[in-house]
Amino acid sequence: MRHFKHVAVSAVAGLAALLFCPPAASAATAAGDGSWPQREEVFQLVAHQTQINSVDVDGAGPTQGDEIVITGDLLRGTTKVGDYSQICTLTRTAPADEFDLQCAGDLSLAPGQLTIQGRFTVTAAGPGNIDMAITGGTGRYRAAHGFVRAVNLSATDTQLTVHLIR
Repeated sequence: MRHFKHVAVSAVAGLAALLFCPPAASAATAAGDGSWPQREEVFQLVAHQTQINSVDVDGAGPTQGDEIVITGDLLRGTTKVGDYSQICTLTRTAPADEFDLQCAGDLSLAPGQLTIQGRFTVTAAGPGNIDMAITGGTGRYRAAHGFVRAVNLSATDTQLTVHLIR
């Protein structure tokens, strides 16, 4: 379970960290269905993991059903702008220390909450590209969708490039 815990922790630590701060760049885009233009905000944050726990269903290392529960801070520079929590379930194992994680997360921010979800593969080399869908929100983010690309900076920090469409 050590490899699963170490690799997955850094991979999922920041997947949920998204928004609150002003965007680094934004653009109006037309909706594909001919409705009103939508606004896309693109910006970066760092997700800093503060707590983690794993559930090993059978004690034999990475197996289907194992879970990782993570919470942390959302940062813009050194300023905390929110909190996140995430639960990832191991859904597939394969030879050569490879597995898939299905993750769902919740971001608590002053103007509302966002939800994200996605699946990615972790290999001995790490998780590779991690893209998670923005699946909804509340408050200011009630019509949110888009995606988040995550790049691990360390075992506890993940840089996120957020593509938020409202």
